[in-house]
Amino acid sequence: MFCAKCGTENQEDANFCRRCGNRLRKTLTEEFNVAAKDLVSKIQDLINEGNITHIVVKDEQGKILLELPATVFVVGAMLAPWMAALGAIAAIATNCKVVVERQHG
Repeated sequence: MFCAKCGTENQEDANFCRRCGNRLRKTLTEEFNVAAKDLVSKIQDLINEGNITHIVVKDEQGKILLELPATVFVVGAMLAPWMAALGAIAAIATNCKVVVERQHG
């Protein structure tokens, strides 16, 4: 697999270019409007699907409240503090927008 940005040849299973760091795999972005009371369960459902690489939670005005990187999904023990933060967000927000990045292909 060749990097579209710098042309470096990478291994077929690589997600990022070894030279410039450019993302090699295609991603699909989805947005969901979620009531705050359903926020934690929606995030848990998304994580259980398994192909999520990044989750961003925004308020009604589009301000980022929380970002969950892919490393959080890999190490399950790190997930507990993030879920507690989601619970706190759900307590102060009325509606949230969840932006999900999935690995495609």
